[in-house]
Amino acid sequence: MATTEIVTVQRRRKYHWPEAQLNFWIFIMLVSSAVILGIFAYLTAIQNTLRLGVPWILPYMITISALCIIFIIILLGLISQRQLLPGIVVLGSFILFVLWLTGLIETSIQLYGPTGAVNSYCGSRPNTEIIDSMQTAVWLANLSICTDFRAAFAFEIIGTIFLLWMMVMAYQVNRDDFD
Repeated sequence: MATTEIVTVQRRRKYHWPEAQLNFWIFIMLVSSAVILGIFAYLTAIQNTLRLGVPWILPYMITISALCIIFIIILLGLISQRQLLPGIVVLGSFILFVLWLTGLIETSIQLYGPTGAVNSYCGSRPNTEIIDSMQTAVWLANLSICTDFRAAFAFEIIGTIFLLWMMVMAYQVNRDDFD
């Protein structure tokens, strides 16, 4: 009786990620996420201290920033095991891109919207004839909030563009079309 032996050979495809661009992307996204997380946590603390309602964009962006940091930690784990697949990166980047774009649109409405926009309060200056410590403190707090919102808006633009870039880069890695 003859025995037949079936041998299957599995070949794992290796994906070649451009190291410098991937590291740069990870660094910029970590910075953007951390800055946005800190700014919106600070603004939430101010709203709670003043016993005002918290707009939905504040906890939303805190959550999205935390999700982005978790996604980057997962990517770093996959990179260390040399198992970073372009499909995972495209899917995660697309989901985060949609979420960040939603936050970017709402932040722009809050910052530059038609009524009660944050930016409309940024130009006010204290009365120079009567400068007391309370008026100066209010002006400094107002200036801080305006600056924070503008910085968050700028970092949201950067994060959204970089998520789009990562989708393109993962697609190129998948096609082995990276120059």
